[in-house]
Amino acid sequence: MDANGEQLGIMTIGKALDLARQQQLDLVEVSPGADPPVCRVLDYGKLRYLHAKKVKESRKAQKSTEMREIRFRPNIGVHDLDAKTRKVKELLEEGAKVKVAVFFRGREMTHPELGMILLRKVTEEMKDVAKLERPPVSERNNVSVILVPANIRPEKKPEAEKKPAEVKNA
Repeated sequence: MDANGEQLGIMTIGKALDLARQQQLDLVEVSPGADPPVCRVLDYGKLRYLHAKKVKESRKAQKSTEMREIRFRPNIGVHDLDAKTRKVKELLEEGAKVKVAVFFRGREMTHPELGMILLRKVTEEMKDVAKLERPPVSERNNVSVILVPANIRPEKKPEAEKKPAEVKNA
């Protein structure tokens, strides 16, 4: 095919290259598996540009949810707790998943129930903006939960266009 979309038929490689050079375009092999291989005469730089633009647009359309982590200590102060729970709320409102973890050091590990109490308190404060994705899990020296935003709605599938009922003129 040439730049206008017209089929040129079967020709030799040399003749096709000469034709592309005359039009100051490129000869691009479209389907090498066909017999004979199918080629097009077009501007390859423009083709690459349009492809990159399409890929960039498709990335914009995708919504990625990232995992953020907020760390607590079991003996955290009241104001520090309030500040960190505000940050958790901000992250959830932005649409990110949040892993809330309580880290233990040294002798704090003998009282993991303090971490559970702290996590319960945080999840209770977040119940209006978040859902619990994973219940409290104890791993080596920490206890954590994963919260996801509560206002995430499943994507609606496009419904078939409804046609209005036809009215007959009498």
